[in-house]
This record gives sequence, structure tokens and C-alpha cells, in this order.
Amino acid sequence: MILIGERINGMFRDIREAIEKRDPAPVAAWARRQAAAGAHYLDISTGPAAAAEDQPVIMEWLVRIAQEATALPCCLDTVNPDAMEAGLRVHQGKAILNSTSADQERMDRFFALAVRYDAAVIGLAMNEQGVPKDANDRLTLAMELVANADAHGVPMEDLFIDPLVLPVNVAQEHAVEVLETIRQVKLLASPPPRTVIGLSNISQRTRERSLINRTYLVMAMAAGLDAAILDVEDKALLDAVATASILLNREVYCDSFLKTFHQR
Repeated sequence: MILIGERINGMFRDIREAIEKRDPAPVAAWARRQAAAGAHYLDISTGPAAAAEDQPVIMEWLVRIAQEATALPCCLDTVNPDAMEAGLRVHQGKAILNSTSADQERMDRFFALAVRYDAAVIGLAMNEQGVPKDANDRLTLAMELVANADAHGVPMEDLFIDPLVLPVNVAQEHAVEVLETIRQVKLLASPPPRTVIGLSNISQRTRERSLINRTYLVMAMAAGLDAAILDVEDKALLDAVATASILLNREVYCDSFLKTFHQR
């Protein structure tokens, strides 16, 4: 399971203020904290408050600070192609582009960037009409993403399909449709694309966020999930990942499996 730390995001007040003041300390601190907690990638987002014309400079700054603080690669989280390329130009190692929708213009732009910079890419199962309600419509858009990735020369192992989790308190019926999409995505190509979710979306504005997150993540892992953008400092959540990995026969059992997982 690929763990992508969610915390360097301009939606959080401390990161937003760090961006405004160009203060590297909070960004570097969160990069180190998430690396210590077991993240494999750092999700890097300028946040919705940044003006479009400022986002390339901000993204480049965030990537530089995060990678000066840790050796982890980044998942560059923006819908702005110029900001994406700015981050890719300074990124060290193999990045993940987060993300493109299944709209043709966006697929052409972002898949071309992925090939140019040898990066992986997250494809969202949505288009200009929004997020589909059921698994079949999500899979239709996933197929478009697969076909276009292949046409651009993006290897399937570098394509992550995101079925788009919505908050359970306002779109409860979507939760099971996402799980079914994860199961079916593995049938779209050989080798198949990988799958990813933004886990914290499922519990937005709910009272039992950690419980909902870890329960849903284990369900998604059982459906075949490969990666998640999540709170890597939630120890109960990571304990659930470690346990599910054993029960799904992805890892070899030992009595100290939790300690072993957290020491990686």
C-alpha cells in the first residue's frame, strides 16, 4: 500500500500562512513529520486560495522546501498545468501528477507532462459533467483514462485511477460504488492500472473521522486499492493498514508485525 501524506496543502491554515509569508519552516516540519510517520510520497498542494498566476511559483517553492527536508518524492496536487510543470521541473525522483479528469483537453496536457518528466499520473473518474453516481459510469470514464494514457505512452503501472470518494454524510450511496469501481478497474487492461483514493474525503464533517477513515480504507484494500492520500500521523489508521496487509496476504505475518510496519 502506497501511503501519500496529505498535510502539505494550502487548505490547512498553517500551510496557507506559510505560503503567504514564504516561511519554509512549517512546510519542512510537515515534510519531516510525515516521512517519520511512514509516508512514501508527500502530497503538495498550493490550495484553493492561491491565485492562478501565483501557483507555479508557489508549487516550485513548496517542492523545493519539501525535498530539501526529506528524500521523499512528491505527489503534485494541482489542476493548473503551469503549476504542475513548474513543480515537475524542480522535482527530484519520480513524481506523481495529481491529477487529470477524463476531459480530452486535460488528458492530452497532463499525460504529455507525465511522459515528458517520467512521472506517474492520477486520473479522476469524472469529466465536465461531474462525478458519476454509480460504478458503471465511473468505469466508463476510467476506460477513457486508460485508453488515453496508453495512447500517450504512459505505462499502466504509472496510471492511478481515482474513483473519487465523497463524504459519507452527504453522499452515502457513493461509498459502495467506489469500492466496486476499485474492484472492476483491475479488469480494464493487462497489466491493469493502479488505484488511489483521497481517504479523508469520506469523513469530511463527520464526528468519527478516524474510525470512518480506517474502516473504509480496510474495505478499499480488500477491494484491491493500491494507494491512498491520508493522514499518516493517525496511528490507528496505519495500524489498520498493517493488519489488513497481513490478513490480505500482502505481507508475511510475524508477532511483531505492527512494529515491523512502523519501522520501515
